[in-house]
Amino acid sequence: MDWNNVVQAILGVGSQVLIPILIIILGLIFGMKPSKAILSGLYLATGFIGMSMAINQLTTAVSPAAKALATHTSINLPAVDFGWPGAAAITWAWPMAFVFFAVEIIINLVMLLANLTKTLNADMWNVWGIALTAYMVYSISGSLPWAFVAAGIQIIISLKLGDMWAEEIKTDFGLVGVTTTHIEAFTATIMFPVNWVMNYIPVFNKKWDARDLKKKIGILSEPVVMGAIIGLILASAGRYSVGDALNLAVTVGAVMAIFPPMAKFFMDALTPFGTTMSNFMKKHVKGREFVIGLDWPILGQSTELWVTMVLMIPISIIYAAILPGNKVLPIAGVINYCIGVGGLLLTGGNLLRMIVLGIIYEPLFLYGATYFSGVFTKLATSTGAAKVPKGSEVTWSSIEAPDLRFLMAQAGRLNWLAIVGLIILLSLFVLLYQYMKKNPLPGKRYEKLEKKGANSEVSAK
Repeated sequence: MDWNNVVQAILGVGSQVLIPILIIILGLIFGMKPSKAILSGLYLATGFIGMSMAINQLTTAVSPAAKALATHTSINLPAVDFGWPGAAAITWAWPMAFVFFAVEIIINLVMLLANLTKTLNADMWNVWGIALTAYMVYSISGSLPWAFVAAGIQIIISLKLGDMWAEEIKTDFGLVGVTTTHIEAFTATIMFPVNWVMNYIPVFNKKWDARDLKKKIGILSEPVVMGAIIGLILASAGRYSVGDALNLAVTVGAVMAIFPPMAKFFMDALTPFGTTMSNFMKKHVKGREFVIGLDWPILGQSTELWVTMVLMIPISIIYAAILPGNKVLPIAGVINYCIGVGGLLLTGGNLLRMIVLGIIYEPLFLYGATYFSGVFTKLATSTGAAKVPKGSEVTWSSIEAPDLRFLMAQAGRLNWLAIVGLIILLSLFVLLYQYMKKNPLPGKRYEKLEKKGANSEVSAK
């Protein structure tokens, strides 16, 4: 039996089928009634499919605007951005990719048994991201054993991310017993120092989430209105005609309004599942708490998430035009989930902080995409998964954890600066983990800072 073909056939159904099936199976194990387990799985599938349709519609609408903006700014960059779908396709074509299912499961089970994590990762479709890291490290360092070590480091980080965000996701999003283990959220690590500095700047400690903005600016804070305004800005930058500009405005506004209702299906699916799992653990595993790790779209109800990511589109295009040495124009990966998800969880939905952090850290992703363009091109051509014209390159403009992957790849070459950099980055992650475990609800923390600032102003008067 060709196990590679078997795995490819299973993966071919997509995350919208694979993950709900896993949730149904886990639900039955934890004692859910078959009818409720199946309903949870189907609602979860509905959430993933609905979110995917909305994201695809958003990408389809804004990509031409991004191209038009690039055309009018005379940007001509050689590396073609094929986004995460292209990256996933060529990674699954790598013959060794399916091995990392076993690596993921073994490390997760060992950590659970050793009480080193409370997260059981069910987001198995995204194992391709772990396999991609292994290929990148192997391609650059030439060391296959180190590639497996690097993959293991990413798995451990993902599980600890799940532990770190669980309380915030339960409190701020109403999702019990689940968390996100996606490596996209690792961006919070490099954002952490700047976000810490923001604690001492009064303007960043005010309430900047969508709910509070609604009290201040009324209708302008509605997702459909904010989306329409952003759409008009993108259309104007791309010099659209009036009709096309209005069309884009309406489309972006509609998609922004659709995200929260689509995200409700995640709550309908995961609330009964989380409650059942929690009751099971309290009964059979006393003193232990477990959460299920899932993909980032479970956070899709956040208006701040989408506002930040869409606002970053023209900013990323401008960066692409002006950054020296950059080779990629953001098109397929123009919506940077890493900045959105990492910023959302780190700041608790503080929109001003999220946008400023996005502006500061966007260049990292473009330079990461530029650096790894040769690796992506090599993988695409060697597997035959994508046709790359001679003299051209492919890459991913919003590549996940470019700092971590770069440092691990270079460390495998015994680059001492990279080894030191990797130690510093992992140490910073440990600091972030400890900080967030002590302060699991950043939104509440900023409320205290705001009150502190207000009291200081009163004292000064």
